Amino acid sequence: MPRKTLWAIVLLFTLAGCSAAPGTWGWYVIDPTTPAGYNNIRFLLNGFGATILLSVIAAALSMTIGLLVALPGMSSNRWIRLPSRVYIEFIRAIPLLPMLFWVFYGLPVVLKSIGINVSIDAFWGAIITLAISDSAFTAEIYRSGIQSISKGQTEAAKTVGLTYGQTMRYVILPQAIRRILPPLANQFIYIVKMSAFASVIGMQELTRRANELVVTEYRPLEIYTLLILEYLVLVLVISFFVRWLERKMEADESR
Repeated sequence: MPRKTLWAIVLLFTLAGCSAAPGTWGWYVIDPTTPAGYNNIRFLLNGFGATILLSVIAAALSMTIGLLVALPGMSSNRWIRLPSRVYIEFIRAIPLLPMLFWVFYGLPVVLKSIGINVSIDAFWGAIITLAISDSAFTAEIYRSGIQSISKGQTEAAKTVGLTYGQTMRYVILPQAIRRILPPLANQFIYIVKMSAFASVIGMQELTRRANELVVTEYRPLEIYTLLILEYLVLVLVISFFVRWLERKMEADESR
């Protein structure tokens, strides 16, 4: 989103607050010029670290699992390909929120029934859920990217004695990554936004902190407006970094 558009949004909220009837708006609750408003803003902004850390770890796991699922899914052997397809279709069919509840509340019970006593806190419960849920979509992105590479390159790699693993590592994947970078970036943005669901199991990220502040201040409109702007800034930063990375990769490829 262009910078002018962002400023237009901020201006819109400001003008709306100025033109509203007295008592309709309560921007004092996030007014940085007052001690209370400054503390509220600081409380909300402290959720950035948890949201970013949660999203980065979940995205890294999702990309790893997605690749491990995608490679067997392209096998010519039906019985090797079948588990990959079953995993993708099954995971894509489950909504994120029920999966989050199952992982957080149900997975420890399942593990305990087989003799493994593990407690899953809100942070790791959210990471596991986001990584598994997103891995099915990431696997399809990998598959489409790898299959878009000409088969002639695979055959050429075989003629020079490269193994399947070496061909994927040195020939196919570097080219596929360049092509799938935009959809992978979209999936990372998706993870950032879906991390808000972690608030329902007590994860102290951006949305959870906003909910707690609404309970104490009773100003949902103003607080959730700031929450939206927080996510907007985060997504804009990610988009800027991805565009920079795309330009850098294109420059390296043209050399």
